[in-house]
Amino acid sequence: MDLRAMASRRGHQVRACPECDLVVEMPALRRGENARCPRCRQLLQQRQPAPLQTAAAFCIAALIMLAAALPFPFVSFETQGASHEMVVLDTAFGLAEAQDTFLAILVGMAIFVLPGLYLLVVAYLHLGLLASLRLPGARAQMRMLRAIEPWMMADVFLVGVLISLIKMTDIALVHVGPSFWAFCAFVLLLAKTVSAVNFDALWLSAGGTPPRPPAGARCGETASAQGLVPCHCCGQLQVRTADARPRCIRCDARLPAAQSSLQPTWALLITAAMLYIPANIYPIMQTVSVGEVQASTIVGGVLIMWENGSWPIALIIFIASILIPILKMLSLATLCLVAGSARPEYRGLQHSLYRITEYIGRWSMVDVFVVALLVALVQGGLIMSAFPGPAALAFCAVVVLTMLAARAFDAKLIWRTETPAHTGRHTEITA
Repeated sequence: MDLRAMASRRGHQVRACPECDLVVEMPALRRGENARCPRCRQLLQQRQPAPLQTAAAFCIAALIMLAAALPFPFVSFETQGASHEMVVLDTAFGLAEAQDTFLAILVGMAIFVLPGLYLLVVAYLHLGLLASLRLPGARAQMRMLRAIEPWMMADVFLVGVLISLIKMTDIALVHVGPSFWAFCAFVLLLAKTVSAVNFDALWLSAGGTPPRPPAGARCGETASAQGLVPCHCCGQLQVRTADARPRCIRCDARLPAAQSSLQPTWALLITAAMLYIPANIYPIMQTVSVGEVQASTIVGGVLIMWENGSWPIALIIFIASILIPILKMLSLATLCLVAGSARPEYRGLQHSLYRITEYIGRWSMVDVFVVALLVALVQGGLIMSAFPGPAALAFCAVVVLTMLAARAFDAKLIWRTETPAHTGRHTEITA
C-alpha cells in the first residue's frame, strides 16, 4: 500500500528523518510518548503537544519578566570607596562605550533582541490562532522561529552572571537588584515557552491540513533514493524538482540542495581554528586597579581562579572556553573526514558525536558574557575599571563560526553509504 493511502486510512503522518533521511510512518502518540527514528534515534515528534493556551501563557509571562528586568538595577558593587550600579542592558551598552561595537551588537542580539523577537512572534501566532484570526505572514514567522531558536543565549548569559558574581565577591561587596530576579524568571519562562511550542501543531493550525506524502513514496527507504526531499520546517515530503531554488509546497521554505557539500563546513572550521590562536594569545579583558593596568588571557584567568581557591569556577571556564571549542573543532573535522566511510557499527557513535557537538557549542559564550558583565559593572575610574581585550571579539567569532559549521554539516552524510532496509518502516516509540 502506498503511503498516501496508508496515512489516510490510519490518520498517521509520514516523514523523512532530518538527520538520516529515512522515510518512516508517524503513529498517533499517546500522552507521555515520543517518536524516534529507528535508524538514528533522532527525535521526530514529541509527546502529545501542549495546548496553544499553555505556550501563550508561558510566552506572555516571559515577556512581562523581560520587561521587568530591563529598567531596574541588575547588579551593583562597592570597593575601596568606589561603587557602581548597572542595569542589564549595560552589558551591551558598556561594550559599545568601550569602542567594541560589533561585540556589543552580538551580545545584545543573543541576550535581548532574539529572545524578545521569538517571544513576540510566539505570542502573535498563538493568540491569533486562539482567536481564529487570519494571520498575515504566519508561515514566514514560523520559519523565522526555527532559524533564531539556536541563537538565543539568555540562559548562557545567566551562567556568566553567576560566575562573574562569584569572581567579584573576593574583591568587592556585590548586591543583586530586583532586575536580577526578574531576569532569572525570564530565563526559566523562556525555556518553558520553547519546550511548549509545537511546530507540528502550529503548521496544522495555520495550514489546515497535515503534510501529505507524494504518491508512490515508500517507508523503510531514504527520501533521496526515491527522488524525494523533506522540508526542514514543516515536515512536508515532496518530489525533488529541477528548480534552481526549490521551495516547499506547503510552507514556502527553501529546500536543501540535492548534493550535500562539506566545503562550507571546512571553510567555517578552518576560519574558526585560525581565530582561536589570537583568541588565546591576546588578553580577553583588561583591568585597571589603583592606576595599574592588568591584562588577562583566557588561560590566565583560569589559572588565577584556580590559585585563589575558586576551582569550580576555574573548571567551568576551562571546560566552556578552552576544552569545548577545541573538542568541537576536532569533532567536526573528524566527522568531515570520515563521513560516510566509517564502519557501520560506528555510525551511531558518529551521529551521537554530531548531536553533542551541535548542542554544546553555544555554551562557550560564557566567557564572553563574563567579560561583558564585568565591563559594565566594574567602572570605578582609576580605582578599579574593566575593559574588553582584543581577544574577546576573536573568541566570540570562534564560537559563532563553530556553531555555523555544525549547522552547515549535513548529518545525512554519515549514513549515505548504508542501506536502511533493516531499520523498518515505523518510528520507535519511547516514553
